[in-house]
Amino acid sequence: MMDPIAYTLVATDLDGTLLRGDDTVSARSRAALARVVYSGARHLVVTGRPAPRVRSLLAELGCVGPAVCGQGAQLYDAGSDRLLWSVTLDREPAETALGKIEAEVGEVYAGVDQDGTDGLTLIEPGYRMPRPTLPAVRVDRREDLWTAPISKVLLRHPRLSDDELATAARGVVGTLATVTMSGPGTVELQPAGVTKATGLAMAAARWGVGPEETVAFGDMPNDIPMFRWAAHGVAMADAHPELLAVADEVTRSNEDDGVAAVLERLFPS
Repeated sequence: MMDPIAYTLVATDLDGTLLRGDDTVSARSRAALARVVYSGARHLVVTGRPAPRVRSLLAELGCVGPAVCGQGAQLYDAGSDRLLWSVTLDREPAETALGKIEAEVGEVYAGVDQDGTDGLTLIEPGYRMPRPTLPAVRVDRREDLWTAPISKVLLRHPRLSDDELATAARGVVGTLATVTMSGPGTVELQPAGVTKATGLAMAAARWGVGPEETVAFGDMPNDIPMFRWAAHGVAMADAHPELLAVADEVTRSNEDDGVAAVLERLFPS
């Protein structure tokens, strides 16, 4: 258990962490987040989802300030519905990285998240969205994925597991892109050097908050940089083993209000 520290920033992942499997936030979690705000601290969503896919969730949570989206590639302001900052993955390194991965493991199926507050998720033939609640537009050819600037590439392999694909990709991509795994069926390429930690640090700096004042919650390897940046990292009970290995604390699962259980302790009524 952690020492009684007055955290002023609570950073939460969404899928597998704050959200239940049906993409909802429980009443208990809402009440716990209300305690955070009432105490004078801030809640920051830090998600792999692009900005257009979190707009409605942020509204339901009453978030009117920044949110880190797209694995750190976007800093989105919910109040003004605009991107405060974003970085894109250029077509040339993206295609080169894809070529290197396919040379290593054979054909992969790809999709992309377009940049911008109205960017679409495009998927080529063969790609299946890992979550049916996330909308996507199917295109005819891979070339059609590059019709607008993108924030990341989504990858799936017909036979390899997510861990196997991510490991193979990291072994060949080098400095072309950052390889992340953010959930079942979700291996991604994002701009080189961009992680959830870079986005979290940028948002925290806007509020004058440092790592020592931050507690972070997550469930997948893409949350590792965020845990390393924050003073305290809390993993969900069913988190990926790589995240459990670096977590400071393990709480209940997302279905069992794991985030709320910790926040109730840190921010007593």
